[in-house]
Amino acid sequence: MSHNRFGHLFTVTTWGESHGPAIGCVIDGCPPGVALGEADIQPFLDRRRPGQSRFTTQRREPDEARILSGVHEGRTTGTPIAIAIDNLDQRSTDYAAIAGRYRPGHADLTYDLKYGHRDPRGGGRASARETASRVAAGAVARRVLAALTGDRFAVRGALVQMGGDDIDRDAHDDREIDRNAFFCPDARAATRWEALLDAARADGSSLGAVVEVTASGVPAGIGAPVYGKLDADLAAALMGINAVKGVEIGDGFASARARGETNADELRRDEAGGIAFLANHAGGILGGIATGAPVVARFAVKPTSSIATALRSVDRGGGEVEVRTTGRHDPCVGIRAVPVGEAMVALVILDHLLRHRGQVGQIS
Repeated sequence: MSHNRFGHLFTVTTWGESHGPAIGCVIDGCPPGVALGEADIQPFLDRRRPGQSRFTTQRREPDEARILSGVHEGRTTGTPIAIAIDNLDQRSTDYAAIAGRYRPGHADLTYDLKYGHRDPRGGGRASARETASRVAAGAVARRVLAALTGDRFAVRGALVQMGGDDIDRDAHDDREIDRNAFFCPDARAATRWEALLDAARADGSSLGAVVEVTASGVPAGIGAPVYGKLDADLAAALMGINAVKGVEIGDGFASARARGETNADELRRDEAGGIAFLANHAGGILGGIATGAPVVARFAVKPTSSIATALRSVDRGGGEVEVRTTGRHDPCVGIRAVPVGEAMVALVILDHLLRHRGQVGQIS
C-alpha cells in the first residue's frame, strides 16, 4: 500500500493498523531547535482520545505519545521525528462475524477490489484510529508554527451542526467548546444534541455532522496560484479524513447564492496604516494565497457506517447477506473529527509556510 505520506517540505508518514500493536508517524522536514516534548503532544491526543463520554466509542486507549527520535534535550534536531502510540484495548473478536462480509458504507469492498486482501480487525488502515497519528503530527506542527510566527498562529475547531441541527451563530462562544462532549460553541445546541444522539443510538443508527476550523495568525502571502493553492491543499487534507464527504472554504457553497457586491470582501486602511477587510467571505484565501485574515474551512462528516441496524450486503463469495455491526463505535464520528481537522489545517499551513519561505525568504 502506497500513499501513506502527506506534505511537501514538512512531511508526515503514518503507519500501523487499528488492531496492531501500535500506530504512529514519522515527521520529516521539521526545522531544528524548536522546543518539543511529549507533553506538547499529549493534550491534543487527549482531546481526540476515545471513551471520554457516552457519545464516543468506549474503546479505552490512553493514547500516550512516545517520541522515539528527532528530539534531543527538549529540542528538535532537524532529523526525522518518530512518534509511537500503543494500541492497548483491541477486541478483534468483535469483527470475526463480518470478516468475510462487506459492511455497507465502509471501505471493505474497495480494499478487496484494489488489494485482494484486507484487515477486517477494526478496518485496519481504513480505521479512524489512524487519525491519532495525524493529531500527534499536528501538535508538532503547532509548535513549529508558534516558533515561526511569534506565537501569533492559532487554530480552533468546533462542531457546528449535528444531524441537520445547526448552532445559533449569535450564541457562538469559543469558551463553550471545551465545556461539553461535542466541541460545540453553543451551549443550548449541545444540550439538544445529547437527546438527538441518544435517540439515534437507541434506534441502532448514527448521525452525521459539520466541523468548522478557523486558523488565525496565518501569514499573508503563503500559498501559490494555479497548482499550489492553499485552499486546494486544505480541501485535500480535510477530504482525506475518514468519513468526510464534503469541504468548503469561507462561505463555500453559500457563495453561489450571493451577489457579487456582497460576496466580495471590500478593503480599507486600518488604524495602523495597513490593509483590512470589511468581511471574510473568502475564508482568508484569494487566488490560492492567504490574505492574512482568518482561514475558515468546514467539512461534512457522514453518519457512522458501523451501526446495529441490519443492512443488506454481499460476502466475498458473492452471496447475499445481512450485516449488523457490533462492538464499540462512535455514534457520530464528527465529534472526534474536530481535533483531527485542527491538526490537518495546522499541517497544511506549516507546509505552505516553509514552501513560501524557501521561495520568497520571509514571512509577513
